[in-house]
Amino acid sequence: MDVILKTRNLDLSDTLRNYVEKKVSKLERFLPNIDQATVELAVQNSKSAQDRHVAQITLRSTNGVILRAEERSADMYASIDAALDKMTRRIRRYKGKHWKSLGRPQEEELPEEMLAEVAEEAEEPAAVVRTKTFPTRPMTVEEAIEQMELLGHDFFAFYNVEGNTFSVVYRRRNGGYGLLLPEVA
Repeated sequence: MDVILKTRNLDLSDTLRNYVEKKVSKLERFLPNIDQATVELAVQNSKSAQDRHVAQITLRSTNGVILRAEERSADMYASIDAALDKMTRRIRRYKGKHWKSLGRPQEEELPEEMLAEVAEEAEEPAAVVRTKTFPTRPMTVEEAIEQMELLGHDFFAFYNVEGNTFSVVYRRRNGGYGLLLPEVA
């Protein structure tokens, strides 16, 4: 497993580097097919001193699964430990769902309502501030929802194998999920 360390507003000492590498390498025994682990450590200026030290861990496995955990605290070591605890829980959750579904056909549970919101055109076109690319693989709606939950996001864009298009799943306020299916007008 490759461990990549990135820092922002922080001088990385050898002690901190060794601590992170030692702790993150232990995650491999929970999920052996981890290909890469990216650890981002940052010190942010915030009003609350309790949220200044941020540790974010992203794991990429050989089969395309991405797991992410982020924690903030007043101490960098505490942030790293809390992020590792959260990541361990996400790995256990992923393994529980993954191994529980093996051997059984999955029932397709599409959301009851599909909501597509049309954004009104602004008077002035908005400038693109950031462009982000991400690797993806074809997946079903259920796999996309699982990946969204593992990442801790409110939405997830994916290539839908059922419709051969890019689609978006999102978490609704009532606790359900929504599915956006693009349609060329």
